[in-house]
Amino acid sequence: MNERSLTESGTRPDARTSRKRPLPKVDFLHPAGAPALYAPDSLAWQIYKNPVSLFIGGITAVLLELGEERVRSGVWNHSIFPTDPITRMRRTGLATHVSVYAPAPVAEKLIGAVVRMHERVEGHTPRGTPYRANDPKLLDWVQCTASYGFMEAYALFCRPLSDEERDQHYEESQASARLFLATGAPRSLREQREQFEAMRPHLEPHPIVFEFLDIVKRAPALPLPLRPLQPMMIRAGIAVLPRWVIERLELNGKQWELRDRERRLLQRLGAWLERVPIPYSPPVYSSRRMGLPANYLYRR
Repeated sequence: MNERSLTESGTRPDARTSRKRPLPKVDFLHPAGAPALYAPDSLAWQIYKNPVSLFIGGITAVLLELGEERVRSGVWNHSIFPTDPITRMRRTGLATHVSVYAPAPVAEKLIGAVVRMHERVEGHTPRGTPYRANDPKLLDWVQCTASYGFMEAYALFCRPLSDEERDQHYEESQASARLFLATGAPRSLREQREQFEAMRPHLEPHPIVFEFLDIVKRAPALPLPLRPLQPMMIRAGIAVLPRWVIERLELNGKQWELRDRERRLLQRLGAWLERVPIPYSPPVYSSRRMGLPANYLYRR
């Protein structure tokens, strides 16, 4: 594989034209020594390298977002997720990697494009509630859900984190949060809990939540060898949610419950992937860009 050819990213609100525009490519390997928004010794570089926490945490974050009426309408009405979930998930995954690992100017350019795209996303929910994607409160919530989802999935299925490390990660996340205009995103575990509590009255069950889970269950989102694990990884994404959110979204049925043996299997997989560098991946390329060994993030 050519080291300069990597995966795709980008989002746009019009699903009808989303496949017509070439998807941008990102070079994580060059230029040598170019710093990212996050330092190589950050928790972010650890958390976002593991595909187990990325997939599971992504499920968690989306469930939290779809539980909020305005975010739900914005996501479902202005993205290609309902019609092309795989492309949407790949774009989101790479956008996350770009924000964490790519040279800072590349990350800033991509985030700026997302912010400009969001300027066109607005409307009314089925109840008539107005929404716009760049509403500061909604931006703060989306940033909060992403940080929570990926970090807690990592802590539960890859390696445990202390509360002090959680505080560190929320503080680190300000590097990209401010570029996304999420100026009120949590800076600590305490602020994350406060934001969850403030959002409690606004979270609700909705058919779109279950439609999302059904779409992800049917979509070939994981590499073929891991695809049999996909249903349990979806249940793992639910398990990462606080118990009160699970009950509020009515995800407390037996069919959504992660079994103990499934939890142990995913924890073993997550721990194994903590030690195994994935060739041609953004974390490996970015380590090399910074003059570090390819296995720099995998030596714990």
